[in-house]
Amino acid sequence: MCRHLAYLGPPRSPAEFLFDAPHSLLHQSYAPADMRGGGVVNADGFGLAWYGEDGPPVRYRRASPLWTDEDLPGLARSVRARAFVAAVRNGTTGMPAGEAACAPFVDGQWSFSHNGMVRGWPDSLAALAGKLPVTDLLTLPVPTDSALLWALLAERLHAGEDPAQAVVDLVARVARAAPGSRLNFLLTDGSVVVATAWTHALSLLRTGDAVVIASEPLDTEPGWRPVPDGYAVVARHGSVDLVRIDVSIDTRSGA
Repeated sequence: MCRHLAYLGPPRSPAEFLFDAPHSLLHQSYAPADMRGGGVVNADGFGLAWYGEDGPPVRYRRASPLWTDEDLPGLARSVRARAFVAAVRNGTTGMPAGEAACAPFVDGQWSFSHNGMVRGWPDSLAALAGKLPVTDLLTLPVPTDSALLWALLAERLHAGEDPAQAVVDLVARVARAAPGSRLNFLLTDGSVVVATAWTHALSLLRTGDAVVIASEPLDTEPGWRPVPDGYAVVARHGSVDLVRIDVSIDTRSGA
């Protein structure tokens, strides 16, 4: 099961979270604390997308294990970002490998990561996928469940939907179509972070104006608190809210 994290707040170096923390994302790549979804290490690639003062995110991805990369530590230390998303991948058996399969996925201002897997893939999502424009399906960067989930979510964002509502509705729809799926999402545009806890762990740390959301706490600070399963976190500058995900409700017409 993959591991990921997101930060929103005053500019900081991603290296603090990826490499310096006691249970950094690097540490989680080779010694994760919670792999209930299967696997032992997260060695199938990694990615980081960060936001400067303005403009779209900058992304760095590789298909190799995070601990083998010699460039990212120095690059991450040279950056101070107001928001970022990072992930390490443990590929699901049968899913393609390669850099294109590694989160974060980006589109315009948005960055997205999926920690989990879709049960019954690909048949379980055939009906949902059929609602996408054919060109979106033909241009998926890689034929994985995460890439399709991102296409489904990006289509909603392009239509102008509220990001929190789009994420919550998509999780509910996929959970109905593929019960037992693990759907921990991270989405940000640099101003808001939406994260979900769906059949896997997620933790939240709020200190002053900063919010960190991670698959596993990065240290033993007492401020970390678990996000209840079945809830979404919506973090903006100065506010953090929890939203319950109700699989019995779909607010989008034609769903």
